[in-house]
Amino acid sequence: MSYSKMEKKSGKERLEHIINVCTDIENKTTDPFTLNVDDIISVVKEYFPHWEQPEELKLDAEALHHLASVIKLQSEWVKQRSSSLYTDPFLLEEKIKKTSKQDMISVFLSAWNPIVEFEQLSLQNIAQSLLYWDTLPPLSGRWKKIDVSETSMGSVSREEMVKERILSNKEFADELTAYWLELKTKTAKKGIDNKIDYWDFIGAETYEETVQNAFLTSFLVTYGYATLEIDRLEETIFILPFNEPRIEALTVQSTSVPIAISFEDWQKWKRGKQV
Repeated sequence: MSYSKMEKKSGKERLEHIINVCTDIENKTTDPFTLNVDDIISVVKEYFPHWEQPEELKLDAEALHHLASVIKLQSEWVKQRSSSLYTDPFLLEEKIKKTSKQDMISVFLSAWNPIVEFEQLSLQNIAQSLLYWDTLPPLSGRWKKIDVSETSMGSVSREEMVKERILSNKEFADELTAYWLELKTKTAKKGIDNKIDYWDFIGAETYEETVQNAFLTSFLVTYGYATLEIDRLEETIFILPFNEPRIEALTVQSTSVPIAISFEDWQKWKRGKQV
């Protein structure tokens, strides 16, 4: 069964997106392993039997060409790591977990080089100390008088400190908890599969409010109130709130994920909302 025009248009857009992602990787702006090769091959397989026009076949061939370049980069990355005796932290962690306690002790003892230091006072040390104290000038000569000007005491109100942005109108922890409850409420109303689109959550009527929301959202993720689900191929970001804060988010090292909140992105989101 042949594809309709809309289905072919969708297929072309997906191939063009694949080419753009592969080009970014080839230009060394993206990690080559962020691309799932199996997913890309399945997309190409899905649409290839339905291409009829030369430009369609050309687009398909171009996507395969760029995919081959990415696979080559992945291969070179593996060769470089293996030649430099690089050990992946996750593989090392798995190896440690599978090693018995006795074997770990043996490895530790074979690599342990303890430093031994012996200290004691000798007659020479005591003589040097006495000589040092005898040659010191008196305290009156060592301590200089410091001219300290007297200033009058004053007071400042909480309103003035809030105005100067020294304090917030409410405690940050309370503000973060309230924002977390707002996330759970919006997810229950507008979300799908217990998650909500990132921009649908942080987006506000003004750009300043949107940036403030993004700032608070970063703390929700950092302190274990929520997590992010990112699909680089589809260019989607979702937020998944947790029912209870997860303490391990503060103890386990994680990867930093920068998300740009530009004025143009905010305008684009707002126009899409008004359609």
